[in-house]
Amino acid sequence: MKHLEGTKRVVIDNVKPEINGGHFPIKRVVGEKVKVEADVFTDGHDSVRAVVIYRQAGKKNWQEVPMEFIGNDRWQGEFITTTMGRYEYSIIGWVDHFKSWQLAMQKKFDAGQDLTVEFKIGAELIEAAAAHTKAGQAKKMLKWAASLRNPVSQSAAISLAESNEVSEAMYQFADRSNAKQYFRILAVEVERKKALFSAWYEFFPRSTAEVPGKHGTFKDAINILPRIAEMGFDVIYLPPIHPIGISFRKGYNNTLNAEPGMPGVPWAIGGSEGGHKAIHPELGTLEDFREFVKAANDLGMEIALDFAIQCSPDHPYVKEHPDWFKWRPDGTVQYAENPPKKYQDVLPVNFETEDWENLWQELKSIVIYWIKQGVTIFRVDNPHTKPFVFWEWLISEVRRAYPDTIFLAEAFTRPRIMERLGKIGFNQSYTYFTWRNTAEELREYMEELTKTDLREFYRPNFWPNTPDILPEHLQTGGEPMFITRLIMAATMSSNYGLYGPVYEFGINTPMAPGKEEYLDSEKYEVKHWDWNAQTKIRDVITKINQIRKENPALQTTWHIHFGNTDNSNLLCYGKLDETGHNRLIIVLNLDAFNKQNGWVQVPVKELFIDPSEPYHVHDLITGHTYTWRNDWNYVELHPEAMPVHVFRVEAPVFKPEKEVAENKSVH
Repeated sequence: MKHLEGTKRVVIDNVKPEINGGHFPIKRVVGEKVKVEADVFTDGHDSVRAVVIYRQAGKKNWQEVPMEFIGNDRWQGEFITTTMGRYEYSIIGWVDHFKSWQLAMQKKFDAGQDLTVEFKIGAELIEAAAAHTKAGQAKKMLKWAASLRNPVSQSAAISLAESNEVSEAMYQFADRSNAKQYFRILAVEVERKKALFSAWYEFFPRSTAEVPGKHGTFKDAINILPRIAEMGFDVIYLPPIHPIGISFRKGYNNTLNAEPGMPGVPWAIGGSEGGHKAIHPELGTLEDFREFVKAANDLGMEIALDFAIQCSPDHPYVKEHPDWFKWRPDGTVQYAENPPKKYQDVLPVNFETEDWENLWQELKSIVIYWIKQGVTIFRVDNPHTKPFVFWEWLISEVRRAYPDTIFLAEAFTRPRIMERLGKIGFNQSYTYFTWRNTAEELREYMEELTKTDLREFYRPNFWPNTPDILPEHLQTGGEPMFITRLIMAATMSSNYGLYGPVYEFGINTPMAPGKEEYLDSEKYEVKHWDWNAQTKIRDVITKINQIRKENPALQTTWHIHFGNTDNSNLLCYGKLDETGHNRLIIVLNLDAFNKQNGWVQVPVKELFIDPSEPYHVHDLITGHTYTWRNDWNYVELHPEAMPVHVFRVEAPVFKPEKEVAENKSVH
């Protein structure tokens, strides 16, 4: 019976954040808060106290922060992560006998009862606590106890007993011998800030040659890096740079048979020149690639490489490790399929092979190889088609040795699968943003990402387009829609990316009506772009990336608050940083063809704006400043001029005193 610890009366329940019963860690970046909540209560009418305890994994001693009572037996506390790596946290609660005594004494006083015995009980509690303190503090506490035993007056005794000094001392030196710790120790995976805040630019190096009809090289690609840096991007994402197979090579526009000279699809990896650790010979040498990486780094950008676990029929693995693939009864290898689509030029790897351990180690060695060449980020192609247990192992293994490494999951699939990938270690994830169009859909999706448990482990990365996806709204909405979707992606999510220069050129011709694929897609042919061309979309991209860097409110996805509108074509939301001092209001016209006007309701309370005083909002895109009043304000947006407002609030931070007091109240 002793193991039941019957004197520990506190219950700790419904702890958040806690993912899958503590099996998976939550995610944070260095400097982010971890806000912990729990129901903490006991039987009867006694008061309780609670603290959050935390430490870096592997450290012996715990640190603690007090939890505050927020109502209905719910308590809240928070701590800040200061270094990369894993943290641990839990909760301790105990019955606060002194606080219980204070409350009971006050009730008896209000009822006009004699408090002589109550004062002696309080004195005993103080004397017991004094026994666990240093001499100087003990002397002071014993003096308090003596004053309660022989009070000058009842009112003086009550004032002493309820004073802040006595209350704080009794909290600090409380007897915790009957304290109870939550039965789980939970984990936080703390990563570098880039995991939370990044701007990605995807392009094909083979399309960077100055001469039309020529295959680009890494030396050519170096020449366009200053342009991309000038636009404000900090991650360069390259599609696969490896040799491309000859067998079943795809032709232009995904035709089944490539004519001589057609370059094939970069995702059909592997040929006579090598596989996943080789570079396509027309792109250059490994030394050329290293120079490209260095040039990007010198401009403040990191390289993200595509990691696609698939092979062309000509990949060396097919001959060297035939048991890593599925073979059909006719002796051919099973190629990739997504009916009605067929990918004869791509062979999926068979993760159910008996040689799975060697397969796993080889795939890990690919990642390590490119890390040693200067790659810090991997965009993983279709991770949802490979075993979760493999990714959990791989990401853990790689990040243990190279903790700066970031993995982005390119998975457009069912929600539970996408969520699982986030839980097992992917630092960022593609999302359904591309297919959320109406104000209602966008608001609902953002609140799902930021106001539910998803916030704790699933970091979205918003892409308005990819080489595979030309959404219908971009096909029909022209330049205004390109600008609107760009601003949405860059202000709703702190991680976002786009596929260029297609995006800034506003290219939007589909393969066929109803198809979300580009006509004359760059996936199947080398393009010649005018990389120096200036467009309005490019100007807006440059501006919004500058705004993101200057405003901490856009460097986190989480602090978003939507405002109502009287026009369904208008979308309004506010963003703020952790401190609440940097506040933005974004208003967008979702109609790419018509001027839209109406009233938007600013979430003034959440943005700490005093609605009783006029306040200024400064449009960071156009430079105009407006004076607004109250929460409802009028806007008018012309799609051909500028379909968006990105306002910075220029007003004192306003937190009503009553609300501040309520937030600090203790049960």
